[in-house]
Amino acid sequence: MAKWELALQELDRLLAAGAPRAPVVADAWYGDVTEFREGLQARGLQYAVGIRARTTVWPPGVIPHPPPRRGSRGPTPQRLRRGPGQQPLAVAELAQQLPARAWRTVRWRAGSQGPLQSRFAAVRVRAAHRDHKRRAPREEEWLLVEWPAGEPEPTKYWLANLPAQTALRQLVRVVKLRWRIERDYEELKDELGLDHYEGRNWRGFHHHAALCIAAYAFLVVERARFSPRWSDPPAGQPPTFIKAPALPAGFRPRGAATADGTP
Repeated sequence: MAKWELALQELDRLLAAGAPRAPVVADAWYGDVTEFREGLQARGLQYAVGIRARTTVWPPGVIPHPPPRRGSRGPTPQRLRRGPGQQPLAVAELAQQLPARAWRTVRWRAGSQGPLQSRFAAVRVRAAHRDHKRRAPREEEWLLVEWPAGEPEPTKYWLANLPAQTALRQLVRVVKLRWRIERDYEELKDELGLDHYEGRNWRGFHHHAALCIAAYAFLVVERARFSPRWSDPPAGQPPTFIKAPALPAGFRPRGAATADGTP
């Protein structure tokens, strides 16, 4: 089973357990897989995922040709068509064609050596991967491109199905959340000892990892209480998306007695 399929399975488990819905962020190893993005879309999840420079899209205002009219013989054509002058573009090529006014400098957070900022552009596109086998074009979504000042070409690309009215600054803020996830792994391993397990069985590692993650979740919520960005009403409360999910059906705390009194 591919990693993106495992990721969708884990998301299904989280949703079934009542985890709050939030945009899914991922690097290009996942985001460049059309089936992964379509799987997120089918689950009603928003996403902002990295893609490679060669990923193809239809530029703003351009869509593939509709199926041709039925001839006098044969079945009715149902698939989209491509033709001369109406071909999708690689996102790297499309980024090079954007006008200068499309690029804006966006600052997304403070870094250890000052504010982090770069140049970004966002346009509405349609993913084009194998759509010549489809009956209708895919829905529009955001193509976000980062082109730092002084670089000869863009450095990063993302596709995001966030609402059409989403501001550029918000798009940037969401895609840059991956840095926090990477930071989470670093702190879990370096500060809480996630990678310090030296046992030899799966159960022991599972317990070790679960305790490390639970401890880190507690620290994150405690840290959030003191963040000035999250001090809106009610003051000092963590953000609304940090909520404890409901306990799964049939949950019994470790060591608790059963209905008949047996442990």
